[in-house]
Amino acid sequence: MGSGQTMDGCCVLSMVIMVSIMPGLGGSELRMSRQELRDSQQSEALGGSRPRAKRDWIWKQLFVEEEDPTPKIIGQLKSNFDKGDFTIKYFLSGEGAGEVFSIDEYTGDIHTLKSLDREEKAFYVLQARAIDRRTGQPVETESEFIIKVQDINDNAPEFINEPYVSSIPEMSPMGTTVIQVTATDADDHMFGNNAKLIYSILQGEPYFSVEPKTGIIVTSWPNMDREASEQHLVVVQVKDKLGYSGAYSATTTVTITLTDVNDNGPTFQHNLYTFALAESAPVGTTVGRVMAEDDDIGVNARMNYSLDDLEESATFRVQTDPVTQEGIVTLAKPLDYESKRRFAIAIEAINDHVDTRFLSYNEFRDKTMIKILVTDVDEPPIFSVPFFEWKVPENAPVGTQVGTVYARDTDAVNNPIRYSISMSSDLRKVFRIDPHNGTVSVAKPLDRETAAWHNLTVTAKETKENQLSSTVSVAIKVLDINDNIPTLSQDYQPYVCEGTQAGELIQMISAVDADNPMEGHHFYFSMVPDKHINPNFTIRDNQDNTASILTRRSTFTRRDRVLYHLPVVIMDSGSPALSSTSTLTISVCACQPAGHCPSGGVEALALSMGLSTQTLLGLSVCLIMLIVLSLLMLAVWRHRKLAQQKLAAQELDTEEYHEKVVHYAEVNAGQDVAVSSSQPVPLRPHPRRRERRLRREEVTASIRMSLRHSHIIGPEDEVFRQFIMDRLAEADEDPYVPPFDCLRTYAFEGTGSLTGSLSSLESSTFDPCVDRPHDSGQRFMRLTPWQGAGEDETSF
Repeated sequence: MGSGQTMDGCCVLSMVIMVSIMPGLGGSELRMSRQELRDSQQSEALGGSRPRAKRDWIWKQLFVEEEDPTPKIIGQLKSNFDKGDFTIKYFLSGEGAGEVFSIDEYTGDIHTLKSLDREEKAFYVLQARAIDRRTGQPVETESEFIIKVQDINDNAPEFINEPYVSSIPEMSPMGTTVIQVTATDADDHMFGNNAKLIYSILQGEPYFSVEPKTGIIVTSWPNMDREASEQHLVVVQVKDKLGYSGAYSATTTVTITLTDVNDNGPTFQHNLYTFALAESAPVGTTVGRVMAEDDDIGVNARMNYSLDDLEESATFRVQTDPVTQEGIVTLAKPLDYESKRRFAIAIEAINDHVDTRFLSYNEFRDKTMIKILVTDVDEPPIFSVPFFEWKVPENAPVGTQVGTVYARDTDAVNNPIRYSISMSSDLRKVFRIDPHNGTVSVAKPLDRETAAWHNLTVTAKETKENQLSSTVSVAIKVLDINDNIPTLSQDYQPYVCEGTQAGELIQMISAVDADNPMEGHHFYFSMVPDKHINPNFTIRDNQDNTASILTRRSTFTRRDRVLYHLPVVIMDSGSPALSSTSTLTISVCACQPAGHCPSGGVEALALSMGLSTQTLLGLSVCLIMLIVLSLLMLAVWRHRKLAQQKLAAQELDTEEYHEKVVHYAEVNAGQDVAVSSSQPVPLRPHPRRRERRLRREEVTASIRMSLRHSHIIGPEDEVFRQFIMDRLAEADEDPYVPPFDCLRTYAFEGTGSLTGSLSSLESSTFDPCVDRPHDSGQRFMRLTPWQGAGEDETSF
């Protein structure tokens, strides 16, 4: 309803109320006058007179507040003939009679039957009449009255025409109008302050302010700089009831962008730029690039470059790159190293569009110096362009040609050129080049996600004479194809609180993809197709590369289940589209009032095992201590075992000796022939040193005693043989008797030998177990024949 219609309705309503509360001046009074006239005429006809009684209605309160559900008496209709003896009966009819309002037939009190809403209906028109219970005759004529629904503040203001977006030029003066925000309130504009609105700024000061009554946003800070902050978000709040207590409020966000003006001039970052150029460089060769920085954008950042020195600028010229706004210095005349080796030139940059409202004319220009050194070289090969840039799709098969570099020798001989790729620029040897024609092709499979750019250095070298060479940079951009699946952007650990209601958000998720499509990423989130709908959770794709995990039901409790698994399907927008499935583990948690889950998975695991958190922690500590003790015991055991192995290694000798029996025979005078036979005999381990020393002393004493008798008895004597057999039996059965780690020999040396005893047992200092220097001389000596021996002698 428009404001004009509201005002018209209110005017009519006011008039009706005035008529209703003044029945004596309206139709009732007119009807009463006609009745009195008829009574007067009848009285005159009968020849008499009778007193005339005036009848009228007595009105009281006739309005009710909206949104009041309590039945209550809102007013009373009463005839002035009512003496309080309940002889008059009242009736009510019209709008809402019997449904919304009722009348006490004895007292005339009017009751409400239910809550009313002023926004649905502002007033009700009803009729009342009264009769005499005794006669059934009307006491009062039917009268019409109105009950008005009184407004309360039950509606909050709302902003219209959202969203609010505006822009103003930077450097605008204070008080510049930006935009107007408008809000409405459904409450009664004619009654009280319920629908009277007031605006204020919640965010955006001190740069912006708002008119409290109109909602017009203006600048409150002069000369705002776009280069400092290009966009401002202003939050405006509106309240009804003029902002007094009990007022409702609403907010809206206004996006204000500062547009650029030319308030910055170009500035060179260096006072001197140095370039070198070979004297053989052809006209048009690019000497170098210079650039003046301008903080403005667009047309305000465009500039032109010029050379300031007329004498030397004839050799060079400068032009502006329309894309990068760089000044490209090129060679305009041939160079000669012998005539001039150095050039110093001033270069100036000036804005195309100058706005003197913000800066003076001279502030829109800047100068710097460039120094060009001419080099004297034996003109190596020259590439056709100073820089090559190519593109190749990452799925290009091996052998695909990417591009061709071209260089030539400017000398008169025009030596042939051989091309190669610098190993330092292509360590993986992803590309190869034809050494004769400079064609670069793919040598290994490409992967944009591993290397999006390949910067190669190509060398062109003369094959004759001085073999001069030159290099050029080749930038190869690997174009992306959709060969990577999308994945979740992080390891999410969602949880749902006990008591969470259906439809509540428990987690926002997003995705990442190693690919880089030109049109940008767009991901689609969904659940795994299944014939059964997940009864616990659902996924809502937000269409902005994010998705919301929502509960599908309520009454989650940890006693029922502590963990839920939700597979999430993520699909990208590539061609062909790729997808992946990730599973979210959602835990049920007893959250704090703010919704934070303090214990997370530990408490859930404890509940799933029927244990408290304290018990679970105690068991964990005991398990850790048990593991530590086991490791210590294992370390001690290994240490002891290694010690035993070292001791055993010291006591064991793994060498193997051969028992040799050598027979000497007299063949010719002065010539000995020896025949030997051998077989492997394993050595026994050494006993303990103390035990070995005791055994050794006992055996030595026994052998010495037997040797004393050897001068009396011969080798064929039974005593000698028994001695040898006893020693052999001890060696075979007792591990603590010789031989230990060396070979010991025992022999009957006979009587009267000039060499004396050969046994080591006769020497207190000789130990056959101790290493001796190697003697490469004669191993055996001829022994004197034993007394009573035959022709052949035997020795050990």
